[in-house]
Amino acid sequence: MVIRNANAFQPDGTFRVTDIFLADGKFVESSAGETVDADGLFAIPGLVDLHFHGCVGYDFCDGSQEAISAIAKYEASVGVGAICPATMTYPEDKIGQIADAAAAYHTEEDGAELVGINMEGPFIAAAKKGAQNAAYLHAPDAEMFRRLQQRAGGLFKLCDIAPEVEGGLDCIQSLAGEVRVSLAHTASDYDTAKAAFEAGAKQVTHLYNAMQPYSHRAPGLIGAACDFAESVELIADGVHVHPAAVRLTFRAFGDHRVILISDSMMATGMPDGEYSLGGQAVHVSGNLATLADGTIAGSATNLLDCMRTAVRKMGVPLGSAVKAASTNPAKALGLYDRFGSIEPGKTANLLLLDESLEVKSIFLRGKRI
Repeated sequence: MVIRNANAFQPDGTFRVTDIFLADGKFVESSAGETVDADGLFAIPGLVDLHFHGCVGYDFCDGSQEAISAIAKYEASVGVGAICPATMTYPEDKIGQIADAAAAYHTEEDGAELVGINMEGPFIAAAKKGAQNAAYLHAPDAEMFRRLQQRAGGLFKLCDIAPEVEGGLDCIQSLAGEVRVSLAHTASDYDTAKAAFEAGAKQVTHLYNAMQPYSHRAPGLIGAACDFAESVELIADGVHVHPAAVRLTFRAFGDHRVILISDSMMATGMPDGEYSLGGQAVHVSGNLATLADGTIAGSATNLLDCMRTAVRKMGVPLGSAVKAASTNPAKALGLYDRFGSIEPGKTANLLLLDESLEVKSIFLRGKRI
């Protein structure tokens, strides 16, 4: 297949009008066959969501093949070609059942590829638990993680830890060579966060949410992340973070360090109503999902819509937003050799968008869906 005259995303974040060649599910140097006219359209690589919980009435923590299949198909339909869904704070046995289901899952023709699992709980701080269930919090435990990793067949790519919790720093140091540690749901001060990065943490989970606010005298985790983190996650759904803070983050951290995530829960792609997250009731109205006490409980927005919101309503340049929604998460997961850019040899996940960023075509592993 040949896609002609596309304004294609380049690895450096710029765009260039060029032809794109696809064959056998990959981008290639040249090919023949069907020709698609993409004149006037942006071509961007398939998105990569490394932190979300569910959609279309299913939660990854349902721990079933049916749930993973439905989630993967919806994500593919909105341009997300690679998924790394997140667990919630649950007992080890429950997380183990989720890991078993993920390990047994095989990517379907019309579904996004399951490339990992993000272990968001239970190694977090009660003071910043957010929508996580406090009943199941657990002290950071490297051996527990390893047991779960074995059940998952190595699929856990991220492990979230609050460094100030007893044993947190030791756990980070123990696991740093085995999984990407992200600091999350934490009341950590600057010095403790700095120590966590020095111990091997690389990332920060949903920056600004479930952590101490930044202050010029107490910069906390946010300040330490700016100084030391490889990457920070950001939810640009218009609910979790103010547009000015989103713009500031891209400027302060640089677009090579920001990872857009959806943090979507099961109501995404569904009508308003009553749902659940981590075993707790959630009310959804528009793109706002909340617990009974008003705590924000994930998002009801997919990653493509978050990327659009960042560009259309928050003033983030399109190239920067694509980096944050595709290139950077692929790199964080250690999968940039397969995803995150339009280069020969990589998986041919591709979106064609018009000037309003509306989807004109989606290609999943080289096939139009």
